Amino acid sequence: MKKYFYIGLVIILLLSISIIFYGAYLNSRGENIIANRMDNRHIALKGQVATTRNIQPVLNMDTIKLYSDKMADAVALIDGTITNAYVKRNSTVQAGDLMFSLVNEEIPLKISQADSDISKANVELKRAKNTYERYNQLMSMNATSAEKLDEVEAAYNAAIANVENLRMQKEQLLIQQSRQNILAPIDGEVLLLYRQPGSYVTMGTPIALIGDFSKLYFSQTINDADISRFSINDEIELIFQENDLQKAYDTDYAVGNLGNQQRFIARILDITPNLNEPASMRKILFEIDNSVHILEPQSYRNVTLQIKQNFTCLTVPLTAMLNQEQNSVFILNEDNTIQRREVVTGVNDGTYIEIISGLSEGDIVITSDTNGLKDGTKVDITMDNEE
Repeated sequence: MKKYFYIGLVIILLLSISIIFYGAYLNSRGENIIANRMDNRHIALKGQVATTRNIQPVLNMDTIKLYSDKMADAVALIDGTITNAYVKRNSTVQAGDLMFSLVNEEIPLKISQADSDISKANVELKRAKNTYERYNQLMSMNATSAEKLDEVEAAYNAAIANVENLRMQKEQLLIQQSRQNILAPIDGEVLLLYRQPGSYVTMGTPIALIGDFSKLYFSQTINDADISRFSINDEIELIFQENDLQKAYDTDYAVGNLGNQQRFIARILDITPNLNEPASMRKILFEIDNSVHILEPQSYRNVTLQIKQNFTCLTVPLTAMLNQEQNSVFILNEDNTIQRREVVTGVNDGTYIEIISGLSEGDIVITSDTNGLKDGTKVDITMDNEE
């Protein structure tokens, strides 16, 4: 019986081993079949040829902050009570225009007192002058001493100085009296009125804000690659979000404005560091023509800057870029496989991006989603329709 038991056990072991090897064979064969199918699989993708074309570079700014270099307060130069306002909010003024008048009741009294003091001082001066002239005559006749003449002369000079001092004090009072008129410090529009007639103000108190918004400015720090085609005095078109043109100062609109359809032209005033010097980041200063008076000094979101001049360069679609750094694409090889290629890019117009190096005219780049694909993947390409 033991003999048959051992024979049966051996048979079972042999069958188990056979099954295991057969399973391994089937698994290996299946993997080879899948691998061969993957190697021979053609994935349908879209592509486009790297082509030289004209583009107008654009930059998309999350936020820009506009400011004016012509904003100033009309300030009270003396203490007093505002009696009259000659301007209203949104009034247009020229530098030197009368805006407010105020009264300091002490100044007229001080001027009257100064006039009285000057009259008395002139009387004393006349008396000192007569005395000095008389002692000069006596001295010529040796009828007085030199010491006495010197004393009289000193008194005469002191009287002259006293009159001059009192006159200067009156001049100061007259200047203060003239400062009861508050004048516009610059040309512009009255943006805010801080005080109204009847208000008592002290020297240095702002009464109104005046500004000229016909020219506005903003500066932006930008990557060097994004401004490689920009230069000083270039004109840039600014496109604002239609719902983002609210006014902070409630200024009036100029005749001829197009409202939300208005396009604004900015000019590059300065680039720091200079484009001739190597740098990764540069600060650009822009001047905006705001003669239509739609914009105001404040922050604006989602603004597009588009250079007006066309540039001719080698380009591919932005959809060909594989990463946010825009330095990598997939190209099509002659054997219909794809290969990752590192590139150096420049400006873009929102649809196409400049290729500085890494590609040649005629190279086919993949514009479909290639997420998960690797070098060597075989593909079937359908060419995009170019604009």
